[in-house]
Amino acid sequence: MNIEHPTMIIDEQICKRNLHNMVEKAIRNSLVLRPHFKTHQSAEIGDWFRAAGIKKITVSSVRMAEYFAAAGWQDITIAFPVNLLEWHRIHKLAEQIDLQIIIASEGVLENLPDGAGSVGAFIKVDVGTHRTGIDPTNHRVMDELVAALMKRSDLQFKGFLAHAGHSYACRDKGCVQLVHDESRKLMIALRNRYSSQVPGMTISLGDTPTCSICEGWEGVDEIRPGNFIFYDLTQWLIGSCDLSDIAVALACPVVAKHRERKTIIVYGGGVHLSKDRMEWQDKVIYGLPVLLSEDGWSLPDEESCVVSLSQEHGVIQASSDLFDRVGIGDILGILPVHSCMACDLMKKYQVIGGKEIQMMTT
Repeated sequence: MNIEHPTMIIDEQICKRNLHNMVEKAIRNSLVLRPHFKTHQSAEIGDWFRAAGIKKITVSSVRMAEYFAAAGWQDITIAFPVNLLEWHRIHKLAEQIDLQIIIASEGVLENLPDGAGSVGAFIKVDVGTHRTGIDPTNHRVMDELVAALMKRSDLQFKGFLAHAGHSYACRDKGCVQLVHDESRKLMIALRNRYSSQVPGMTISLGDTPTCSICEGWEGVDEIRPGNFIFYDLTQWLIGSCDLSDIAVALACPVVAKHRERKTIIVYGGGVHLSKDRMEWQDKVIYGLPVLLSEDGWSLPDEESCVVSLSQEHGVIQASSDLFDRVGIGDILGILPVHSCMACDLMKKYQVIGGKEIQMMTT
């Protein structure tokens, strides 16, 4: 690999295998797969999804929706609370594609200007994460929102959308299944309550752990996982994937070694990986080192890990074997704790084999 500085590398074969597995799961469960593109943020990687039969996508901002609309995507949900200050851009985009927004709290519709054209709208449901969204058991608020949406001529009420983000706190598959079961129960109750008022409504759920692990999707219409295309160490810790399913690693030059501490210093810090961390083997880590080859990477042992990140530095606590095998000037890979954040920081990829893929730019 011709690498001189921190470089995000991806394994295209693993990505496409992960994609195939999720497509097959959606088909088995009669679900629409509307993947979240905030993880990869790349029109070229988006073409892999299109080739797999995906026609509908999720994004996290108006700007991202504009980027993927320009790349030919015609059905996009912005799964982030609607930003009133971007309403003019939302309406302009809705004239070109099928666009959906989400209403996440009281007070939004009253301040949303009337406008020509038609924008799809979901009510965001808080199924337990408690970040944002409407409590599904608060019937007064939900009734008022549904009624207000049905009166708007410029908004087409699509249904209910949720993200069971509290699944990320799980550390085994049983816990994830419990989160999914409870989330689905809450969403089905909404379908039953409002189906007569909103025929053809969509129930949309989306988080990578439940979509990767769980069974039992009756009553759900679409899923919106995103992180599954790359996965990462957090998903591995939860049980969403195996280490062999992680399709992204940050390639980092080795710039120093300290034998007395058994540490390897790499050019790759918080500005490249973010400072997401996790607990592993009774310690806090920021990634796991891997040995790179022309065909991919491999974990050197079950002892070495990234124990510290500053702006540009990464500190790897190395096993004796890894310390002796790696020299200054070599390249080590780091599996990220959170691939979405790390990829967003890097803005481009190098595919194993040498091809470079650009991401959306600011």
